[in-house]
Amino acid sequence: MSISRRTFLGWLGAAGAGTSLGRSAHAAGTANFTGYPDSLGVLFDATRCIGCRKCEEACNRVNELPAPAKPFSDLAVLDRKRRTDAKTYMVINRYDNIPGAKGPVYRKIQCNHCLEPACASACFVRAFAKNSNGAVTYDESVCVGCRYCMIACPFEIPTYEYDRAFTPRIMKCTFCQPRLLKGQLPGCVEICPAEALTFGRRRHLLKIARERIGLFPARYIDHIYGETEMGGTTWLTISGVPFRELGMREDLGTTSAPELTKGALSVVPIVAGLWPVLLTGIYAISQRKDRIAREEKAAAVDEAVTRARAEAKAKLAEALAKADKDKKAAIDKEVKKALADAAKAKVQETAAASAAAPEKKSS
Repeated sequence: MSISRRTFLGWLGAAGAGTSLGRSAHAAGTANFTGYPDSLGVLFDATRCIGCRKCEEACNRVNELPAPAKPFSDLAVLDRKRRTDAKTYMVINRYDNIPGAKGPVYRKIQCNHCLEPACASACFVRAFAKNSNGAVTYDESVCVGCRYCMIACPFEIPTYEYDRAFTPRIMKCTFCQPRLLKGQLPGCVEICPAEALTFGRRRHLLKIARERIGLFPARYIDHIYGETEMGGTTWLTISGVPFRELGMREDLGTTSAPELTKGALSVVPIVAGLWPVLLTGIYAISQRKDRIAREEKAAAVDEAVTRARAEAKAKLAEALAKADKDKKAAIDKEVKKALADAAKAKVQETAAASAAAPEKKSS
């Protein structure tokens, strides 16, 4: 029995709505949370980025992602606007002809690792987790593929492996979590030749950003993107042009996603509580259907094998009978030929003897 995720989630939604009547609940994780004070982060300085794509190359390598169709040295890809996908955790985009800018401006796009992640607040199986080091990580073993995280993310970052039919995953920047746990820098930060990326404690990065803006007010917009957007993000950006010119949303406000959605998410614990019961029932139905299907298939196979054996036996008997008949006919033919040859030889012998008898008399 095959059940689509859409159908399964529909059942969950119906069950959750039905059982929540007359009851109140609060979604887990919707309490106001201002982030871990010592969390790490990255400051991206758009005025320093040269669009070399070295960060893309490093991201691809350290995360062991599939190689792109074109090499990272091919900067022609910057002629079009790109976004992350299931095989690309981050991209660099180029923005031309911006008023006030002396040349092209580049923007680095990846998961911002929000202090209060919208993806985590929307996920009712808790496949996403905010770590104390700042990374928002994903556990594919519990993900049901509902893709609510993709809808919830205000930055449109999570992507889905549509080309993997049986084990699709949500894909996004991991903040190089395995490297952080080893005390290493994120791959993109380590390789950046222009020092457009600065890694450190988020609170220190905010100070660095304010110092740069204060020292060079003509170079920077007086705002640190990510300091307060959607409650704040681990990745921070400073720029010399308005952020909207770089395709960045300026309408997000300062309220975090969990705070905005806590009313709608109040039914999530109820739905999540029903998960084992519904899953067990669906599994039992699926197993029964599969067992019946297997039995019917086995019976059909047995019948086909029996029929095939009977047909093969009949054809074998027919072939043997024909072979026996052909053998007898061949023997009869050879016997008749031998008898004819013997009779012919006898006639020739008699004729020869008759011819020899008068010669003896004359002598």
